[in-house]
Amino acid sequence: MSRPLRVLFVEDSDDDMLLLVRNLRQGGFDPTYKVVQNAASMQAALDQHPWDVVISDYALPQFNGLAALDLLKQTGLDIPFIIVSGTIGEETAVAVMKAGAHDYLMKNNLTRLGPVVARELQEAEGRRNRKRAEAALSESEERFRQVISSISDWIYVTQVTEQGQLVNLYFSPQVETLTGYPYEKFMTDWSFWPSVVIHPDDRTAAARQAALLAAGQSSETEYRLVRADGQIIWVRDSARVENTSATKIIYGLVSDITARKQLEEQFLQSQKMEAIGRLAGGVAHDFNNILTVMTGYTDLILSRHQQPDDSEREELEQIKKAIKQATLLTRQLLTFSRKQVVQPQVINLNTIVADLETMLRRLIGEHIELVTSLEPQLGQVKADPGQMEQVVMNLAVNARDAMPHGGTLTIATSNVNLDEAEARQHVGANPGAYVRLTISDTGHGMDAETRRRIFEPFFTTKEPGHGTGLGLATVHGIVNQSSGHIVVHSEAGEGATFDIFLPQEGLPSLAVSPVKQLPIPTEPGSETILLVEDEEAVRQLARRILLREGYTVLEAQNGEAAIQTLREHPHPLHLLLTDIVMPGRMNGQELSNLITQTHPQVKVLYMSGYTDNIPVPEGEDDPMKAFLAKPFTPGGLVRKVRELLDAPSI
Repeated sequence: MSRPLRVLFVEDSDDDMLLLVRNLRQGGFDPTYKVVQNAASMQAALDQHPWDVVISDYALPQFNGLAALDLLKQTGLDIPFIIVSGTIGEETAVAVMKAGAHDYLMKNNLTRLGPVVARELQEAEGRRNRKRAEAALSESEERFRQVISSISDWIYVTQVTEQGQLVNLYFSPQVETLTGYPYEKFMTDWSFWPSVVIHPDDRTAAARQAALLAAGQSSETEYRLVRADGQIIWVRDSARVENTSATKIIYGLVSDITARKQLEEQFLQSQKMEAIGRLAGGVAHDFNNILTVMTGYTDLILSRHQQPDDSEREELEQIKKAIKQATLLTRQLLTFSRKQVVQPQVINLNTIVADLETMLRRLIGEHIELVTSLEPQLGQVKADPGQMEQVVMNLAVNARDAMPHGGTLTIATSNVNLDEAEARQHVGANPGAYVRLTISDTGHGMDAETRRRIFEPFFTTKEPGHGTGLGLATVHGIVNQSSGHIVVHSEAGEGATFDIFLPQEGLPSLAVSPVKQLPIPTEPGSETILLVEDEEAVRQLARRILLREGYTVLEAQNGEAAIQTLREHPHPLHLLLTDIVMPGRMNGQELSNLITQTHPQVKVLYMSGYTDNIPVPEGEDDPMKAFLAKPFTPGGLVRKVRELLDAPSI
């Protein structure tokens, strides 16, 4: 079967052209062709059609083969060019070949035309394939360069010779960005890397990895680098070994993992704090039950010793004073564990700072200068005003103790917006608008180990008897409970700065109204109360207080027992007084939901030593109206019960 062939003839003789066509057909081709006789027609033909081969006579009246060859070369087309002539001599033929012709034929030997064309077509295809391969290789190399340039990791290739020597073959340009040292330093001296750049404390680990790689084992390790500017960064070095007949080639990737290490450290610290918080909350809960009993019975005994000259009254007052101190301690633990009952309001932190300024000046002493810098257009935050005062006071006291010989305490407020990158630097933070409260001092500062532990309860650097170690733990708990986060900046000898970030609220500021305490009722009660409390001592105390006030008291130690008690008591029920957290399958809120289905008019009063979410009875908008915090006093219990019973039903 004939092979199609597109031929451009540069020929002025029709007979010669037909002879060429006949020889091409005899050589196994089926030619389609065009004949041109001058430069213009040849240029037009080259522009309009693709050709497989150009066959040109050497001499034409107005044109010649060398001119045609030059015109073809100017187009840049890689088309076989074959000279066919009846008069060309050997010297001319050599000149034609040097000029770029692929072959030449004498017209008296055209039987060679077919094989010559076939050979040149094959060689032309080979040239095109090579060009395509070269272009693909060049494109691939360019893509590789772009990829290498776009990644922040440092890539290296190292050779292990038969003698066990390491020779650096390649380092990507990122080595300069990562280390701050010139690229040439690494390529000229392999030992520069392990002996200068790797942190001294991590060189043993890096040496172990090098030994594994030299032995032909792939390896991955993490170590620190000391940059040229002295900054220390963490990297992960992942390397694999390719064994050849004579040498080993190590392909490695060094990645900057400093940010990840910092986040891991923050996360581990957060987990540690969370575990300590759960322990602290559980201990405080149990203590609150004990303190409730101690407070209640102490008040009951005090009620029988009303005379000022009663010798036992003073002793009881000392017991009550100690109980109050223990209560404060448990509240601090609950605040740290974020389980303290709070009453958040939309407030302006400028107001908090301004109201405390006079007290702070007395607190820190005349040897310390107090400077305030408050943003006039400060955004609002939602927090418990009393807790925010506690934050400022605790940090001010810490700052005072850090400046025994005087210094400056600065309190500032500002509006900030955290983007995603900034928010990722702090565990639990989200992008958005925040109010920042900054409290800084010029004291002795903290080292890294102290900074890691400052929010742990009972951790303190103060001398025995000069602090409980709960001040900063309390601050940490308050900030977290207010949906904020806290950042500490400090170095030994350079003071300390605490930045507290609280989410902005888009609501107007509300004035803080003092809570009016109602007097203890003097008229006896007559209603029926269902008391549900799993701690027997607390239940007995509450029962005794309520019975003394004239109430009918039904009691149960858990939700299941409470339901059974109601079945056995057909009389009306006026109030459910229940602990929120109880063992068993039913907590206080679930018990309340069941009882209010059968007793829709019953009032519900919850009590607990701590809770994350205080249940709100139906129709109430303030959870604190139906909540009694432990430890409570007899008067506090009686007052709260009466207040709830006298409230209008919804």
